[in-house]
Amino acid sequence: MKKKFSVLLFISMVIGLLYLWYSFDYWGGVNGGDTSSTSALGGALATAIVTPHLTATGIAVFFNALGFFFKSRSFALVAAILYTVALVLFPTYFMFVVVEMILCYIAYARMKQNETASAT
Repeated sequence: MKKKFSVLLFISMVIGLLYLWYSFDYWGGVNGGDTSSTSALGGALATAIVTPHLTATGIAVFFNALGFFFKSRSFALVAAILYTVALVLFPTYFMFVVVEMILCYIAYARMKQNETASAT
C-alpha cells in the first residue's frame, strides 16, 4: 500500500519556512542600520538571545521537510520535538512555532507505522 503525503506536515513546513524568512529579514535589519553604539549593542544582544531559537526552528523545518518528502513518521516526531525546543528557548515568540508544533504532533499521530517495524 502506497503512503500518501501528509498535508499537515506540508502546511507546517510552509509556515516554518515563512517564519524563518521573516526572522532572518527582521533580525538582519536589526543589526544593519544604526551607527549608535548603544543601538548596535542592543541589536547584538537581542540577536544573541534569539539565535538558539532560530537555530532550533531551522533544524525543525529541515526535519519537517524530511518527514514530508520521505513520508517518515520518525522525522515528523523529531520536527515536533524541535519545534517544542524552539518554543522553550524563546517563549516570547511562541505564537510563531506553536502552530507548526501542533501540526507535526498531529501528523505524527495520524501517520501509519511502518509495517515491518510493527511485525517485530
